Amino acid sequence: MGLTATETRVIHAASLFPRAVPMKRTLAWLAALCLLAGCVERRFIISTEPFGAIVYDEKGLPTGASPADRQFTYYGKYRFTLVRDGYQTMVVEENVKAPWFEYFPLDFIAENVIPFTIRDVRHFNYQLQPAQVVSPEIVLDQAQQRRAYGKTKGVSLAVPEPNPAPLPLLPPVMPPP
Repeated sequence: MGLTATETRVIHAASLFPRAVPMKRTLAWLAALCLLAGCVERRFIISTEPFGAIVYDEKGLPTGASPADRQFTYYGKYRFTLVRDGYQTMVVEENVKAPWFEYFPLDFIAENVIPFTIRDVRHFNYQLQPAQVVSPEIVLDQAQQRRAYGKTKGVSLAVPEPNPAPLPLLPPVMPPP
């Protein structure tokens, strides 16, 4: 047939490993998919009117002054405490629901296959109420009303009787004759 020695070796290598070419192609596709891994970035931004309130998370750790932003991993309920001088402290609970692309089986595609970053940003805005200053006279009047109300409730406690004089432990000593 007129084949040279080099061509004969190539023919024999292809006949010995017929699956080598498709396996290389599959590995190339897998490597490309790994490089194209997607990502979902989840954040919420908490703003207040007036701005500058300190935002505390559910663990009581300060997140920052509003507008404050924070990353989160899981969808569900989050609790924030908003504190600012001259305003009432506000404790709020937000239910962060998952978007459509985070339901099974789309979540796998959004997290791992899509070659770009999906940003899920939630904005929460709160109106703080000014603190109400109560005069000391009003506080004292309310305290006296509550004390009088408390005396009308329940059974009064019996006043304990005073203890009788303790008995001597040793007999009196007689003087020597």
